[in-house]
Amino acid sequence: MISFAVNFLGKIRFLERALVVAITISMIGLFGFNVLVREISPQYASTFAWIDEAARILMVWGVFITLGLAFERGRHIAMTTFLVALPKTKQYYIRKLIDLVGFIFSAYSSWLGYHITIFVLNTGQVSPTLNLPMFVLYLAPTVGFLLLAVRYAAEFCGFTSRICPKNVNTQQNLTAG
Repeated sequence: MISFAVNFLGKIRFLERALVVAITISMIGLFGFNVLVREISPQYASTFAWIDEAARILMVWGVFITLGLAFERGRHIAMTTFLVALPKTKQYYIRKLIDLVGFIFSAYSSWLGYHITIFVLNTGQVSPTLNLPMFVLYLAPTVGFLLLAVRYAAEFCGFTSRICPKNVNTQQNLTAG
C-alpha cells in the first residue's frame, strides 16, 4: 500500500512539474511574441490581444498547480520556529492536527471550487478574446486544492514527510527533488 501511494504521488509530482514547465514556457513565449509584435509592427498589436488573456489564464493555472509542489517541499507558510521549540511528542501531534485541518480546508476549498465551476459552466460565460468557456479558469482552484488535499492526506498517513532537518542549507532543499 505504501509503495503504491508513493508511486502514485511520484506520478502526480511528475505531471505537476511538467505542467508548470509547459505553462511557464508558454507564458514566456506568448509575452515575448507580444512584445515583438508591439515593437516591430504596432499596427498588428490588436490582432494579438488574446495573448494577455491567455497568459492570465495560464498564470492562474500555474499558481494553483504549484500549491501541492510548494507544500511538499515545505515552501508554504509555517510556524516552524514555534513548532521546533516543542518536545518531539507534541510536535508529532501538532503536525498531525495541522495535516488534518489542512486536508479539511483543502478538500472544502476544492468542493467549493467545484460548485463554482459548475455554476459558471451552467451560465455559459466565455472569455472575451479567446472565446474560451470561463469554467476553465474556475477549474484551476478546484484541481489545485484537490492536489493539495492529496498531499495533506499523504502527509497525515505518513506516506511523505515535508519536514526539513534543522540547519540544512537552503540551496540543498531547493535542489533536492
